[in-house]
Amino acid sequence: MAMSRQVAAMAKYLLVAHQTAERQELLDAALELAASDAQAEFTLLVPATPVAHLLAWEEGETKAVARSKARSATVALERNGIKVTEARVGDADPVLAVHDEFVAGRRYDAIVISTLPAGVSRWIGMDVVSRLRRQHPRVRLIHVVAREASRPRGGEP
Repeated sequence: MAMSRQVAAMAKYLLVAHQTAERQELLDAALELAASDAQAEFTLLVPATPVAHLLAWEEGETKAVARSKARSATVALERNGIKVTEARVGDADPVLAVHDEFVAGRRYDAIVISTLPAGVSRWIGMDVVSRLRRQHPRVRLIHVVAREASRPRGGEP
């Protein structure tokens, strides 16, 4: 008699963040998702947002800053038990960065977009959350708003 084995597919989540990639609110959202599925996998996508505080910036500098943020955020997430399978730098526009993920054939059960609060967040001003909802209506979208001064517990000040 043949035995049928059903293997539940583990959930895959896309975390999209830059300035808020190491904030407690994003970590809390990831921990909540992981609590419902111990096998959950997370991809961290850090859009290559231009380094606005420099008078002159080059694309290479922008990508280097995003890569550094991706590395440090991955360490912080993994230190807290989140299984980060990949960390990538994407397009400067977070909507295009997410779009590129799907065009590349990657599939996610949810997109977690982390922003600063309204009035401070450039992404909210770009209407990123609504644009992602329209472009990916079948994918659950979770919007996490970080407080300006919060950092993960156990992280750097």
